[in-house]
Amino acid sequence: MSQLVTGRRAAAALVTAALLVPLAACGNDDGKKAAGAEKSAGSSGTTQLTVLAASSLTDVFPKAAAAYEKEHPGTKVRFSFAGSQELAAQVKQGAPADALVTADTKTMDGLKDDAGSPTVIAKNRLVIATGAGNPKKITGLKDLAGDKLKVVLAAPEVPVGRYSKQVLDAQKIKVTPVSQEPNVRAVLSKVELGEADAGLVYKTDAATAPKKVDAVDIPDAQNAVASYPAAPLKDSHHAAAAAAFVKWLSTPEAQKILQQAGFQKP
Repeated sequence: MSQLVTGRRAAAALVTAALLVPLAACGNDDGKKAAGAEKSAGSSGTTQLTVLAASSLTDVFPKAAAAYEKEHPGTKVRFSFAGSQELAAQVKQGAPADALVTADTKTMDGLKDDAGSPTVIAKNRLVIATGAGNPKKITGLKDLAGDKLKVVLAAPEVPVGRYSKQVLDAQKIKVTPVSQEPNVRAVLSKVELGEADAGLVYKTDAATAPKKVDAVDIPDAQNAVASYPAAPLKDSHHAAAAAAFVKWLSTPEAQKILQQAGFQKP
């Protein structure tokens, strides 16, 4: 793997800063494993997969990985969570990884040279996150245009930011955000900390903090549907194992875990 990283030192600091799990534990299935990689996996002969995944999957994917590892004792799954646009940059800059799951099809479609055929594994919708108890009494999208309301959104290049712009533009609602964040979890955090009165996030993200935020539903006719495609990466050193994990995400067991977390059927 050292050869993969060598020569990419000039790549933007985005790659290393965003990787939340050590990516040094990659190796070759043909036995030519990087020194120490399998030791870090915890047992000899273990295949360790590194999956780049959208921030909105931060809570549910570790649960999915635990179920997968129980079924496949020779495989360990580790994740790096970030905004989908950031993950795409990591892939293009050669970050060592085995599979990718984004929060939109547009980002995945831009990686046709780097990823295999994608499969949509889940869908999601937006809600308005407010402070606990909804102190500003927000009832719908139109309230976000209030001059005295501090609204935070994701940046427009982020999938949730594009979805937010889509729904606001469709309703002809002009919102001037106090900040534009790099991913959905950053938007949620601003609301949790009281730094914003409201923010547009995925329904599943709001559900992770029920004691800190309230979620105001957006009617389907005004909402946007987020699709989550998953694909193995062509530079993976564990191509068969990566493809198997991606395929498993569509199985009834994986779907049950996703839907219990609030994700919709693909």
